[in-house]
Amino acid sequence: DANRQISEYKFKLSKAEQDKTTLEQNIGRLEGQVARYKNAAENAEKIEDELKAEKRKLQRELRTALDKIEEMEMTNSHLMKRLEKMKANRNALLSQQ
Repeated sequence: DANRQISEYKFKLSKAEQDKTTLEQNIGRLEGQVARYKNAAENAEKIEDELKAEKRKLQRELRTALDKIEEMEMTNSHLMKRLEKMKANRNALLSQQ
């Protein structure tokens, strides 16, 4: 009976050691995954920050371009009015002659 218990305990010990080895391997694999995911997350955050900076830069450039367009449209409008006045003055001078 004692020998049966000893062999049973030896079997349980062997099984526990196998389980321990399996769990340690799983821990190593999971730690590797955690490291990879952490690196991926850090890289994603870095890329996100770069994209945000690029977006801000492009928005500034867009605002500048829109301001220039507005300024040029105002200048064009002003010049068109001056041209119309010059044409009117020329027509007036021609009709006086």
